[in-house]
Amino acid sequence: MSLPAPRAVLWDWDNTLVDGWAAIHAGLNAAFRAHGLPEWTLDEVRGRVRRSLRETFPEMFGTAWEEARDTFYAEVRARHLQVLTPMPGAAAAIEAVAAAGLGQGVISNKQGPLLRAEAAHLGWDRHFAALLGAGDAAADKPDPAPFRMALAALGTEAGPQVWYVGDTALDMQAARAAGCTAVLLGDAAHDGGVANALPDHAFADGEALAAWLRQG
Repeated sequence: MSLPAPRAVLWDWDNTLVDGWAAIHAGLNAAFRAHGLPEWTLDEVRGRVRRSLRETFPEMFGTAWEEARDTFYAEVRARHLQVLTPMPGAAAAIEAVAAAGLGQGVISNKQGPLLRAEAAHLGWDRHFAALLGAGDAAADKPDPAPFRMALAALGTEAGPQVWYVGDTALDMQAARAAGCTAVLLGDAAHDGGVANALPDHAFADGEALAAWLRQG
């Protein structure tokens, strides 16, 4: 499948550019323990966490969701920078986009302040015209609202030459809902595989994406 060269690249964050699952896992299980619910394994967290907290916690914790939210965030804030690890080839991919002179930004369902703290911790924030997390727009991904904000920050409009790069089927759905090209990073093994994700294009990892960009 041919892929148009991008004029801008938007990224998902968790499991696309970084592995921060250890902190999310700890935060969720702290909330589950506090509310007498069964804990999840790390694999279950990877497989189930997709939508933003403000959408999922009311479903999971009912009227106690705000208390559960506070427990979750306290645990995540205590450890997320210590366990944060770049995904393979992520730095190379970000640098390749920058070297090509393309604007780039991040749209994540991680809480905005946590996202921005992680980007700054890695020294990557200088590359991004937009770092948008849950709560930063009127609605969270997969709604197009954060995409509109990010594209405005980049000074461009949605279209096939704007890539949204993510690791799940939800990311691919969000890209299409926003009018962007859906690009999968990795094999989506945690989300039913590439066939389930239905990307417009897929790269094995950040190094493969970087190599493609350098060829252009």
